[in-house]
Amino acid sequence: MTDATPPRLPLDWIAAALRRERTRAGLSLSELAKRAGIAKSTLSQLEAASGNPSVETLWALAVALGVPFSALVEPPAPAVQVIRAGQGPTVRSERSDYAAALLSASPPGARRDLYAVEMEPGSVRASEPHIPGTVEHIVVSAGRMKAGPDGESVELGPGDYMAYRGDVRHAYEALEPGTKFVLIMQHV
Repeated sequence: MTDATPPRLPLDWIAAALRRERTRAGLSLSELAKRAGIAKSTLSQLEAASGNPSVETLWALAVALGVPFSALVEPPAPAVQVIRAGQGPTVRSERSDYAAALLSASPPGARRDLYAVEMEPGSVRASEPHIPGTVEHIVVSAGRMKAGPDGESVELGPGDYMAYRGDVRHAYEALEPGTKFVLIMQHV
């Protein structure tokens, strides 16, 4: 694997999610495989954290389980999450030149506000805590910046993603002229 190749999703995330969702749905291996239109052996391998799942296989399983695709591929998130450009967990298609990196799934009942932000160096934008349960997501499109909760700020560059609690004091600081980023404020 070269540095330019995004990592694949760890199979243990997928295996744990499949077992969790299949158990929640009360389905046997055979029944889920039948509903998804895949071989029971394929499902068994995936639940054992082996195999090489494609987008199509995971999508069929998600539909058969009645859950969003993200429920099968999203890892447990730490308090501050950073995904560097090109480093997101990626699932590839077997039918086309397509690769998708899930950065963040919307939890049930969440509301999100989306902002395009431009900043210049020279001052820090300090933010007081937002309403309880707020999570902020940032994707940098140009320049460099520091962002995050007080004492946990992280330097980010073009293509980097970060998520952190917005219900604590936090700040944004441009480190280069022409810094631009997308800010998503998620309120639950």
